Amino acid sequence: MTLPLEGLLVVSVEQAVAAPQCTCRLADAGARVIKVERPEGDFARSYDHIVHGESAHLVWLNRGKESVVLDLSKPDDKIVLEAMLAKADVFVQNLKPGALAKLGFAVARLRQDYPRLICCSISGYGESGPYAQRKAYDLLIQAESGVASVTGGPEGPARVGVSIVDIAAGLNAYEAILEALIGRSRTGAGAAISISMFDCMAEWMTIPLLNEEYGNPFKRIGLAHPTIAPYGVFKTRDDADILIAIQNDREWRVLAEKVLGDAALAADPKFATVPKRLENRSETDAQVAAVFAAHDVAPLMQMLEAAEIGFARVNDSALLSTHPHLRRITVDTPSGPASMPAPAPLRADETRNYGAVPALGQHTANIRKEFSR
Repeated sequence: MTLPLEGLLVVSVEQAVAAPQCTCRLADAGARVIKVERPEGDFARSYDHIVHGESAHLVWLNRGKESVVLDLSKPDDKIVLEAMLAKADVFVQNLKPGALAKLGFAVARLRQDYPRLICCSISGYGESGPYAQRKAYDLLIQAESGVASVTGGPEGPARVGVSIVDIAAGLNAYEAILEALIGRSRTGAGAAISISMFDCMAEWMTIPLLNEEYGNPFKRIGLAHPTIAPYGVFKTRDDADILIAIQNDREWRVLAEKVLGDAALAADPKFATVPKRLENRSETDAQVAAVFAAHDVAPLMQMLEAAEIGFARVNDSALLSTHPHLRRITVDTPSGPASMPAPAPLRADETRNYGAVPALGQHTANIRKEFSR
Protein backbone atom coordinates (compact mmCIF):
# COMPACT_ATOMS: atom_id res chain seq x y z
CA MET A 1 0.00 0.00 0.00
CA THR A 2 1.35 3.41 -0.98
CA LEU A 3 0.90 6.11 1.65
CA PRO A 4 0.03 9.70 0.65
CA LEU A 5 3.39 11.26 1.55
CA GLU A 6 5.72 8.46 0.48
CA GLY A 7 8.78 9.80 -1.30
CA LEU A 8 8.83 13.07 0.63
CA LEU A 9 11.78 13.95 2.87
CA VAL A 10 11.14 15.90 6.06
CA VAL A 11 14.01 17.26 8.14
CA SER A 12 13.12 18.49 11.60
CA VAL A 13 15.24 20.25 14.20
CA GLU A 14 12.76 19.54 16.94
CA GLN A 15 12.27 19.10 20.63
CA ALA A 16 9.52 18.69 23.22
CA VAL A 17 5.96 18.30 21.83
CA ALA A 18 4.75 20.76 19.18
CA ALA A 19 7.15 20.05 16.32
CA PRO A 20 7.36 16.30 17.09
CA GLN A 21 3.55 16.19 17.02
CA CYS A 22 3.59 17.68 13.52
CA THR A 23 6.33 15.45 12.14
CA CYS A 24 4.81 12.33 13.73
CA ARG A 25 1.72 12.91 11.60
CA LEU A 26 3.91 13.40 8.52
CA ALA A 27 5.71 10.13 9.27
CA ASP A 28 2.40 8.33 9.77
CA ALA A 29 1.38 9.49 6.29
CA GLY A 30 4.49 7.95 4.75
CA ALA A 31 7.05 10.77 4.72
CA ARG A 32 10.63 9.99 5.61
CA VAL A 33 11.27 12.08 8.73
CA ILE A 34 14.80 12.73 9.94
CA LYS A 35 14.80 14.02 13.50
CA VAL A 36 17.86 16.17 14.17
CA GLU A 37 18.86 16.00 17.82
CA ARG A 38 21.53 17.77 19.83
CA PRO A 39 24.21 15.53 21.38
CA GLU A 40 22.26 15.25 24.63
CA GLY A 41 19.08 14.48 22.67
CA ASP A 42 15.62 15.95 22.52
CA PHE A 43 15.06 16.99 26.12
CA ALA A 44 11.66 15.24 26.05
CA ARG A 45 13.65 12.00 26.18
CA SER A 46 14.32 12.73 29.85
CA TYR A 47 10.89 14.00 30.91
CA ASP A 48 10.29 10.62 32.52
CA HIS A 49 11.17 6.93 32.07
CA ILE A 50 7.66 5.56 32.53
CA VAL A 51 7.32 3.31 29.44
CA HIS A 52 9.71 0.51 30.44
CA GLY A 53 12.58 2.99 30.57
CA GLU A 54 11.48 5.33 27.79
CA SER A 55 9.86 8.75 28.07
CA ALA A 56 6.09 8.72 27.50
CA HIS A 57 6.40 11.84 25.34
CA LEU A 58 9.13 10.27 23.23
CA VAL A 59 7.09 7.11 22.66
CA TRP A 60 3.95 9.07 21.85
CA LEU A 61 5.33 11.47 19.24
CA ASN A 62 8.39 9.97 17.57
CA ARG A 63 7.32 6.78 15.88
CA GLY A 64 8.49 6.19 12.35
CA LYS A 65 11.37 8.69 12.47
CA GLU A 66 15.13 8.44 12.03
CA SER A 67 17.34 10.07 14.65
CA VAL A 68 20.59 11.81 13.75
CA VAL A 69 22.77 13.59 16.30
CA LEU A 70 24.28 16.85 15.06
CA ASP A 71 26.09 19.57 16.96
CA LEU A 72 25.12 22.59 14.90
CA SER A 73 27.87 24.67 16.46
CA LYS A 74 30.37 22.56 14.47
CA PRO A 75 31.06 23.31 10.78
CA ASP A 76 31.11 19.65 9.74
CA ASP A 77 27.68 19.02 11.27
CA LYS A 78 26.29 22.16 9.63
CA ILE A 79 27.43 20.75 6.30
CA VAL A 80 25.42 17.57 6.96
CA LEU A 81 22.28 19.56 7.78
CA GLU A 82 22.78 21.73 4.69
CA ALA A 83 23.07 18.62 2.52
CA MET A 84 19.85 17.23 3.97
CA LEU A 85 17.99 20.49 3.42
CA ALA A 86 19.16 20.59 -0.19
CA LYS A 87 17.23 17.37 -0.79
CA ALA A 88 14.35 17.95 1.62
CA ASP A 89 10.74 18.75 0.78
CA VAL A 90 9.85 20.04 4.25
CA PHE A 91 11.89 21.60 7.05
CA VAL A 92 10.33 21.90 10.51
CA GLN A 93 11.93 23.58 13.51
CA ASN A 94 10.87 24.86 16.92
CA LEU A 95 13.99 26.55 18.22
CA LYS A 96 13.72 29.97 19.83
CA PRO A 97 13.12 32.70 17.21
CA GLY A 98 16.45 33.84 15.79
CA ALA A 99 18.38 30.76 16.93
CA LEU A 100 18.29 29.09 13.54
CA ALA A 101 19.51 32.24 11.77
CA LYS A 102 22.44 32.52 14.20
CA LEU A 103 23.43 29.01 13.19
CA GLY A 104 23.42 30.04 9.54
CA PHE A 105 20.06 28.59 8.52
CA ALA A 106 17.80 31.62 8.28
CA VAL A 107 14.51 30.72 6.63
CA ALA A 108 14.82 33.57 4.11
CA ARG A 109 18.16 32.19 2.97
CA LEU A 110 16.87 28.63 2.77
CA ARG A 111 13.88 29.72 0.72
CA GLN A 112 16.19 31.51 -1.68
CA ASP A 113 18.63 28.62 -2.02
CA TYR A 114 15.96 25.89 -2.14
CA PRO A 115 12.84 27.37 -3.78
CA ARG A 116 10.81 24.14 -3.46
CA LEU A 117 11.50 23.77 0.26
CA ILE A 118 8.58 24.22 2.66
CA CYS A 119 9.88 25.73 5.91
CA CYS A 120 7.69 25.61 9.01
CA SER A 121 8.74 27.36 12.23
CA ILE A 122 6.85 26.81 15.48
CA SER A 123 7.34 29.22 18.38
CA GLY A 124 5.56 30.71 21.35
CA TYR A 125 4.60 34.09 19.92
CA GLY A 126 5.80 34.01 16.33
CA GLU A 127 8.95 35.33 14.72
CA SER A 128 8.34 39.01 15.48
CA GLY A 129 6.37 41.23 17.82
CA PRO A 130 6.78 42.38 21.42
CA TYR A 131 6.71 38.88 22.95
CA ALA A 132 8.71 37.05 20.28
CA GLN A 133 11.72 36.46 22.54
CA ARG A 134 9.76 35.32 25.57
CA LYS A 135 10.13 31.75 26.72
CA ALA A 136 6.90 29.98 25.91
CA TYR A 137 5.89 26.64 27.36
CA ASP A 138 2.48 25.01 27.22
CA LEU A 139 1.21 26.17 30.60
CA LEU A 140 2.59 29.67 30.13
CA ILE A 141 0.57 30.04 26.92
CA GLN A 142 -2.51 28.54 28.58
CA ALA A 143 -2.24 31.38 31.07
CA GLU A 144 -1.30 34.18 28.67
CA SER A 145 -4.00 33.36 26.09
CA GLY A 146 -6.80 33.12 28.65
CA VAL A 147 -7.38 29.38 28.25
CA ALA A 148 -6.71 28.80 31.94
CA SER A 149 -9.27 31.50 32.80
CA VAL A 150 -12.09 29.48 31.21
CA THR A 151 -10.92 26.17 32.72
CA GLY A 152 -11.62 25.04 36.25
CA GLY A 153 -14.37 26.03 38.67
CA PRO A 154 -15.59 29.13 40.50
CA GLU A 155 -12.72 28.86 42.95
CA GLY A 156 -10.08 29.63 40.35
CA PRO A 157 -8.54 28.97 36.93
CA ALA A 158 -6.89 25.67 36.12
CA ARG A 159 -4.49 24.05 33.71
CA VAL A 160 -5.99 21.91 30.96
CA GLY A 161 -4.71 18.50 31.97
CA VAL A 162 -3.01 17.66 28.67
CA SER A 163 -0.56 19.72 26.61
CA ILE A 164 -3.32 21.39 24.62
CA VAL A 165 -1.18 24.30 23.39
CA ASP A 166 1.62 22.12 22.04
CA ILE A 167 -0.84 19.71 20.45
CA ALA A 168 -2.77 22.52 18.79
CA ALA A 169 0.43 24.08 17.46
CA GLY A 170 1.66 20.76 16.09
CA LEU A 171 -1.61 20.00 14.35
CA ASN A 172 -1.87 23.54 12.95
CA ALA A 173 1.64 23.10 11.56
CA TYR A 174 0.71 19.73 10.06
CA GLU A 175 -2.33 21.09 8.24
CA ALA A 176 -0.42 24.17 7.04
CA ILE A 177 2.34 21.95 5.63
CA LEU A 178 -0.22 19.79 3.83
CA GLU A 179 -1.73 22.95 2.29
CA ALA A 180 1.74 24.06 1.22
CA LEU A 181 2.44 20.68 -0.37
CA ILE A 182 -0.79 20.94 -2.37
CA GLY A 183 0.17 24.48 -3.39
CA ARG A 184 3.64 23.36 -4.43
CA SER A 185 2.17 20.64 -6.63
CA ARG A 186 0.48 23.42 -8.61
CA THR A 187 3.12 26.15 -8.61
CA GLY A 188 6.40 24.35 -7.92
CA ALA A 189 7.15 26.85 -5.14
CA GLY A 190 7.77 26.07 -1.50
CA ALA A 191 6.60 28.24 1.40
CA ALA A 192 7.60 29.84 4.68
CA ILE A 193 5.13 29.06 7.47
CA SER A 194 5.17 30.46 11.00
CA ILE A 195 3.01 28.88 13.70
CA SER A 196 2.55 30.77 16.97
CA MET A 197 1.38 28.79 19.98
CA PHE A 198 -0.30 31.95 21.27
CA ASP A 199 -2.17 32.42 17.98
CA CYS A 200 -3.40 28.83 18.12
CA MET A 201 -4.94 29.35 21.55
CA ALA A 202 -6.22 32.86 20.88
CA GLU A 203 -8.19 31.51 17.92
CA TRP A 204 -9.62 28.72 20.07
CA MET A 205 -10.68 31.39 22.58
CA THR A 206 -12.95 33.12 20.03
CA ILE A 207 -16.25 32.30 21.80
CA PRO A 208 -15.17 33.53 25.27
CA LEU A 209 -13.54 36.58 23.67
CA LEU A 210 -16.63 37.54 21.66
CA ASN A 211 -18.81 37.06 24.73
CA GLU A 212 -16.48 39.35 26.69
CA GLU A 213 -16.42 42.04 24.04
CA TYR A 214 -20.20 41.94 23.56
CA GLY A 215 -21.01 42.30 27.25
CA ASN A 216 -21.34 38.74 28.48
CA PRO A 217 -18.16 37.88 30.44
CA PHE A 218 -17.44 34.18 30.85
CA LYS A 219 -17.84 32.63 34.31
CA ARG A 220 -16.16 29.38 35.30
CA ILE A 221 -18.58 26.78 36.61
CA GLY A 222 -16.55 23.60 36.23
CA LEU A 223 -18.32 20.60 34.70
CA ALA A 224 -21.63 22.40 34.26
CA HIS A 225 -23.36 24.62 31.74
CA PRO A 226 -23.73 28.37 32.38
CA THR A 227 -27.26 28.69 30.92
CA ILE A 228 -28.84 25.20 31.00
CA ALA A 229 -29.96 22.97 33.89
CA PRO A 230 -29.72 20.15 34.72
CA TYR A 231 -26.42 20.00 32.88
CA GLY A 232 -23.61 18.83 35.10
CA VAL A 233 -22.11 16.10 37.25
CA PHE A 234 -24.03 13.96 39.73
CA LYS A 235 -22.67 11.19 41.95
CA THR A 236 -24.02 7.64 42.03
CA ARG A 237 -24.45 5.42 45.06
CA ASP A 238 -21.17 3.65 44.32
CA ASP A 239 -19.32 6.97 44.03
CA ALA A 240 -19.09 7.30 40.23
CA ASP A 241 -19.54 10.69 38.58
CA ILE A 242 -22.07 10.94 35.77
CA LEU A 243 -22.44 14.06 33.64
CA ILE A 244 -25.84 14.59 32.04
CA ALA A 245 -26.79 17.12 29.38
CA ILE A 246 -30.46 18.10 29.24
CA GLN A 247 -30.63 20.42 26.25
CA ASN A 248 -34.34 21.27 26.11
CA ASP A 249 -37.73 20.88 27.76
CA ARG A 250 -38.58 17.68 25.88
CA GLU A 251 -35.47 15.98 27.24
CA TRP A 252 -36.33 17.25 30.73
CA ARG A 253 -39.75 15.59 30.49
CA VAL A 254 -38.14 12.32 29.40
CA LEU A 255 -35.62 12.49 32.23
CA ALA A 256 -38.31 13.21 34.80
CA GLU A 257 -40.55 10.36 33.68
CA LYS A 258 -38.10 7.61 32.70
CA VAL A 259 -35.14 8.21 35.01
CA LEU A 260 -36.29 10.28 37.94
CA GLY A 261 -39.58 8.37 38.07
CA ASP A 262 -41.69 11.50 38.58
CA ALA A 263 -43.68 12.56 35.51
CA ALA A 264 -45.41 15.28 37.54
CA LEU A 265 -42.04 16.94 38.08
CA ALA A 266 -41.83 17.71 34.36
CA ALA A 267 -44.98 19.83 34.52
CA ASP A 268 -44.14 21.61 37.76
CA PRO A 269 -43.99 25.35 36.89
CA LYS A 270 -40.72 25.65 38.85
CA PHE A 271 -38.99 23.22 36.47
CA ALA A 272 -41.01 23.07 33.25
CA THR A 273 -38.84 25.39 31.14
CA VAL A 274 -35.14 26.02 30.65
CA PRO A 275 -35.28 29.53 32.21
CA LYS A 276 -37.21 28.23 35.22
CA ARG A 277 -34.86 25.31 35.79
CA LEU A 278 -31.95 27.71 35.62
CA GLU A 279 -33.66 30.11 38.02
CA ASN A 280 -34.20 27.22 40.42
CA ARG A 281 -30.96 25.46 39.63
CA SER A 282 -30.16 24.30 43.14
CA GLU A 283 -33.58 22.64 43.50
CA THR A 284 -33.41 21.21 39.96
CA ASP A 285 -30.01 19.70 40.64
CA ALA A 286 -31.16 18.40 44.02
CA GLN A 287 -33.96 16.42 42.36
CA VAL A 288 -31.48 14.77 40.02
CA ALA A 289 -28.82 14.25 42.69
CA ALA A 290 -31.23 12.41 45.01
CA VAL A 291 -32.21 9.87 42.36
CA PHE A 292 -28.67 9.35 41.07
CA ALA A 293 -27.42 8.80 44.62
CA ALA A 294 -29.90 5.93 44.99
CA HIS A 295 -28.50 3.97 42.03
CA ASP A 296 -25.20 2.28 41.24
CA VAL A 297 -23.45 3.45 38.11
CA ALA A 298 -24.07 0.45 35.83
CA PRO A 299 -27.89 0.29 36.12
CA LEU A 300 -28.12 4.08 36.09
CA MET A 301 -26.22 4.28 32.80
CA GLN A 302 -28.54 1.62 31.38
CA MET A 303 -31.55 3.74 32.38
CA LEU A 304 -30.05 6.88 30.83
CA GLU A 305 -29.18 5.06 27.63
CA ALA A 306 -32.62 3.49 27.34
CA ALA A 307 -34.18 6.94 27.78
CA GLU A 308 -31.77 8.39 25.16
CA ILE A 309 -30.50 11.00 27.60
CA GLY A 310 -27.15 12.56 26.79
CA PHE A 311 -24.69 11.44 29.45
CA ALA A 312 -21.06 10.53 30.04
CA ARG A 313 -19.17 8.93 32.85
CA VAL A 314 -16.45 11.24 34.14
CA ASN A 315 -13.61 8.82 33.56
CA ASP A 316 -10.03 9.00 34.69
CA SER A 317 -7.06 7.54 32.83
CA ALA A 318 -7.51 4.19 34.58
CA LEU A 319 -11.05 3.87 33.22
CA LEU A 320 -9.93 5.13 29.81
CA SER A 321 -7.41 2.29 29.73
CA THR A 322 -10.24 -0.26 29.63
CA HIS A 323 -12.77 1.85 27.70
CA PRO A 324 -14.72 -0.17 25.10
CA HIS A 325 -14.22 2.54 22.47
CA LEU A 326 -10.48 2.95 22.96
CA ARG A 327 -8.57 1.96 19.81
CA ARG A 328 -4.88 1.18 20.22
CA ILE A 329 -1.73 0.84 18.19
CA THR A 330 1.53 -0.82 19.18
CA VAL A 331 4.88 0.66 18.24
CA ASP A 332 8.39 -0.60 18.83
CA THR A 333 10.69 1.44 21.05
CA PRO A 334 14.36 0.97 21.95
CA SER A 335 13.22 -0.86 25.08
CA GLY A 336 10.40 -2.93 23.63
CA PRO A 337 6.87 -2.53 22.23
CA ALA A 338 4.49 0.06 23.64
CA SER A 339 0.71 0.24 23.28
CA MET A 340 -0.99 3.63 23.04
CA PRO A 341 -4.18 5.27 21.73
CA ALA A 342 -4.52 5.18 17.95
CA PRO A 343 -4.59 8.35 15.83
CA ALA A 344 -8.16 9.54 15.35
CA PRO A 345 -8.67 9.24 11.56
CA LEU A 346 -10.18 5.99 10.31
CA ARG A 347 -9.78 5.35 6.60
CA ALA A 348 -11.94 2.89 4.73
CA ASP A 349 -10.10 -0.15 3.40
CA GLU A 350 -6.78 0.94 4.92
CA THR A 351 -4.84 -0.43 7.87
CA ARG A 352 -1.70 1.50 8.69
CA ASN A 353 1.50 0.22 10.19
CA TYR A 354 3.47 2.55 12.42
CA GLY A 355 7.24 2.78 12.49
CA ALA A 356 9.51 2.35 15.49
CA VAL A 357 10.61 5.04 17.91
CA PRO A 358 14.34 5.63 17.33
CA ALA A 359 17.06 5.52 19.94
CA LEU A 360 19.09 8.70 20.24
CA GLY A 361 21.37 8.92 17.22
CA GLN A 362 20.35 5.49 15.97
CA HIS A 363 20.68 6.53 12.31
CA THR A 364 23.57 8.99 12.64
CA ALA A 365 26.22 6.93 10.88
CA ASN A 366 24.02 6.01 7.93
CA ILE A 367 22.67 9.54 7.50
CA ARG A 368 26.15 11.08 7.66
CA LYS A 369 27.27 8.66 4.99
CA GLU A 370 24.18 9.26 2.81
CA PHE A 371 24.42 13.05 2.90
CA SER A 372 28.18 13.33 2.64
CA ARG A 373 28.30 11.99 -0.93
